[in-house]
Amino acid sequence: MADDRTDPGSLNPVELRAWRGLIEVTPKLRRRLDQLLTADSGLTGSDYPVLVALHERGPEAVRSTELAELIGWEQSRLSHHLGRMERRGLIRRTRHGTDSRGADVHLTDGGRSTFLRATKGHSQEVRDHFADILTVTQLKTLAEIMAAIERHLDATK
Repeated sequence: MADDRTDPGSLNPVELRAWRGLIEVTPKLRRRLDQLLTADSGLTGSDYPVLVALHERGPEAVRSTELAELIGWEQSRLSHHLGRMERRGLIRRTRHGTDSRGADVHLTDGGRSTFLRATKGHSQEVRDHFADILTVTQLKTLAEIMAAIERHLDATK
């Protein structure tokens, strides 16, 4: 969208409005959903993506390096957070079989049941504050937009 630009490196008003909307609304929505998740289940917004990734694996353990990649976190951040989750009984870590420097992360039975209890309420909050306020057309368009951005970012690593 090169029209309406006075400076070749600047954003036109539509581009700026879209960009500012994305970077300003996303953290506000995440904060709201995280607050509701914690109030409802005791889980934090940081616990949830870890639990989602582990739950989707079923009984299979996930290497911590792979888990960091799956949820888009730095390894050191994940390691510290896993320690907190382990102390709360949500996950357990074991030494990786072939690499003593690596850890396998397992979802505990308690972690799985806590996650499953939280999921229904969290999904309803996502519906209330996101899905239900958009039309089907808007949701499809947004999904396509996010997929296009992700493809671009993956291709330009």
